[in-house]
Amino acid sequence: MKATSIFGGVQVFNILISIGRSKILAILLGPAGVGILGLIMSTTKLICSLSNFGLGISAVKDISIAFESQDNVQLARTLKIVHRWFWFTGIIGAFITLVMAPILSKLSFGNDQYTFAFVWLSITLLLNQLTSGAFVKLQALRRLNYLAKANMFGAAFGLAASIPLYYVLGVRGIVPSLIITSILGFFVAIYFSSKIPNSKAEVSFQETLVKGKSMMLMGFMLSISGIMVLGVSYIIRIFINNTGGVDQVGLYNAGIAIISTYVGLLFTAMETDYYPRLSTIVHDYKKTVLLVNQQVEIAILILAPVLIVFLVYVEWILTILYSSEFIPIKEMIYWAALGMFFKVVGWVIGFIFIAKGASKLFFWNELISNFYMLVLNLIGYYYWGLTGLGYSFLLSYLFYSIQVYGIVRRKYDFKLSSLIIRIFSFQFVMALLAMLSMKVLVGPYNYIIGTVIIIISAYYSFIELDKRLNLRELIQKRLKK
Repeated sequence: MKATSIFGGVQVFNILISIGRSKILAILLGPAGVGILGLIMSTTKLICSLSNFGLGISAVKDISIAFESQDNVQLARTLKIVHRWFWFTGIIGAFITLVMAPILSKLSFGNDQYTFAFVWLSITLLLNQLTSGAFVKLQALRRLNYLAKANMFGAAFGLAASIPLYYVLGVRGIVPSLIITSILGFFVAIYFSSKIPNSKAEVSFQETLVKGKSMMLMGFMLSISGIMVLGVSYIIRIFINNTGGVDQVGLYNAGIAIISTYVGLLFTAMETDYYPRLSTIVHDYKKTVLLVNQQVEIAILILAPVLIVFLVYVEWILTILYSSEFIPIKEMIYWAALGMFFKVVGWVIGFIFIAKGASKLFFWNELISNFYMLVLNLIGYYYWGLTGLGYSFLLSYLFYSIQVYGIVRRKYDFKLSSLIIRIFSFQFVMALLAMLSMKVLVGPYNYIIGTVIIIISAYYSFIELDKRLNLRELIQKRLKK
């Protein structure tokens, strides 16, 4: 909870930065410009996932274990090996983007108009991978304050540099903005990473290959998983572009940003401390069951009131974040918000595969889930448009949570506590009531009832968190200070 609160504050700041960026894009570029940015970003993210070997996650485990061993020599050697692999994979990503620029332009936009855009953006693949390497070091060594500051300052500097570019250049400012944001993020991350003293270690090239073998194997599976996720996202965007046009892609990007980025920032906050801790105790059955159950409880209690706020005030949020042109995606967000309840359960439990190094099991789990997610998304959009994507989001993560829980229940004898079932059921019913009030009632009664439901949900979460953390006493002490 402490780690979540530290990063929660940073994520609130990042949300404000994202709001500013989204608002600028919506006003200066419109849905079409947002759609172009979405296609460029999804393409570069796909290449990044193809080339980074999942090091952003797999390396955390190796460094965390070395850190817990309190062996400075082993830690220094592990850090050096990880550092070399981040450089290597970053160069690969940049090279692939540079060489395949004409192909990427034709795949994404149906022409070669954006070839030079991808040529220039190749540098961001290297810089972003090196930035990720610095973040991995800070996360694994539990320097959460430094990690939080690096995220915060990197986001702020990136936005400050982007505003004049979008204002002066419009759509032509997208590529320069992405490059400058990557450069600034890289220097900020390196600055905070350098504040941690490193012990010198000599590691041969052969040892780098040998020692990095297990890390790269798990990373390779994570990389394939990332490719599948981004591949599904890429195919969906191309399908929407060909079926409904680039404006529809922009609307879809906005809806996904609200659900997966703004709300999903809470996932990032929780993951920062959760995954390194799980990696160090995953072979202790009782501790693992306890930690995972605690994390699911905390995740639902924090997430539920936030989701219900989005359900009730979705039109206001869309207008503030973007513009009134984006209100047509509110139905998509309604159903996707319900899907987030199931996503958080599957997300927390799914880390067991990664922490245990069960690479093959993780791969097949992700392959199956991404297949039906893609099918459901294509069917949903074809028959029901953007609202259908909300339906598919809910169904996909309902199936995913059942699938993941079934696997860990059978393979590792993991069991969710009855308390989690009670917490989940109460908050999910509150979310359903909030959505129904907004769809059935008319203003101002829908907002009155919806606000009452938000208060009930938030109060319930506060009471449950207070039982675990004695929040009242903590708040009183903080106020006295």
